Amino acid sequence: MANNDILFHTPAGIFSYRVGGILIRDGKVLLQRPPGDPGYAIPGGHVSFGETSQDALAREFKEETGADIRLIRLFCVGENFFPWGEQRCHQIHLYFLVELCDETQIPVDRTFYAYDELEHQRVHLEFSWIPLASLDTITVYPMFLGEKLRHLTDGVELLVYRE
Repeated sequence: MANNDILFHTPAGIFSYRVGGILIRDGKVLLQRPPGDPGYAIPGGHVSFGETSQDALAREFKEETGADIRLIRLFCVGENFFPWGEQRCHQIHLYFLVELCDETQIPVDRTFYAYDELEHQRVHLEFSWIPLASLDTITVYPMFLGEKLRHLTDGVELLVYRE
């Protein structure tokens, strides 16, 4: 479904529609990054045209980690503005709280590796369980997310990030 991603280039910049799954277990959150990259992100990916955000997130988690997830609820909506190569990106990102359907599908106590595909290029990913209490000592993109994860709220917020 990668060819149908809601990710397009315009003369003004790039538009991206993504979903992310916040998976918390034993006081740790599952984060991903390319190996060696200093910044982490929430696992997820682009929504495909005609696909619901919930279906996209379940698909992305399965493709990237091999795990089946259950969505708990929408946590926040991010409207993110950041450089993407030489262009600017305007991204709408829905972040959901999720849980594993079967904890035996992925390592729940150590780092593991997988890959994703973005614009027809294979991207290797490192998945790590990071203690919520230490999120202020690492870089989590977008920058508002680390603080929000340490102080989970019941409501849904719109959060704007400009880089």
